[in-house]
Amino acid sequence: MNNFEWLQQWFAAQINGDREHSYGIRIETLDNPGWNIEIDLGETEFEQINLPFQLFEKSENDWFCREIKNSVFKASGDISKLDFLLGLFREFVQN
Repeated sequence: MNNFEWLQQWFAAQINGDREHSYGIRIETLDNPGWNIEIDLGETEFEQINLPFQLFEKSENDWFCREIKNSVFKASGDISKLDFLLGLFREFVQN
C-alpha cells in the first residue's frame, strides 16, 4: 500500500462523527518550491507527543524538516518530497 492510500485509511480510522469537524490534513505547495503538510493529531493517541523542529539539508534543492507542536505533525520539503513527507508521518504512527 502506498503512502497516500495509507493516509486515507488512517484518516478514515480517526472519524468518530465529531473529530473530523475540527481536525484535518492540509497539503500545500511552498513558493521555494516545495511541499508542506500539516496533520492534526487532536483526539488521537498521539496528541500529547512533541517532536522538536529538525532540518535535514543536503543542498538547496534536497531538504526536509519536521516537527510536532501543539498536536500538529508538520513537515516540509523540496519539490520531490511529497510522498517522502507522508512516509515520515506513516513511520511516526506505525512506530
